[in-house]
Amino acid sequence: MKKEDRITISKELRDEMITEIKDYFSSERNEEIGDLSAGLMLDFIIERLAPGFYNRGVDDAYRYMKESAEDLLSIRI
Repeated sequence: MKKEDRITISKELRDEMITEIKDYFSSERNEEIGDLSAGLMLDFIIERLAPGFYNRGVDDAYRYMKESAEDLLSIRI
């Protein structure tokens, strides 16, 4: 992935996500991990997994817009 295509998040959102990852490991796996480990996990998710979710959202939006445009043609006089 090119650097300019990388998904970026604000520091505030990053901090919230790191807290969520730490809470997940604590409650679901009974493991305590630090900020560094959670941050590395978040970096992995953003770099490797998030583009798939992003692309799925773009595909869903495209299908919705395409269907909506076709519906629009049905109201022609």
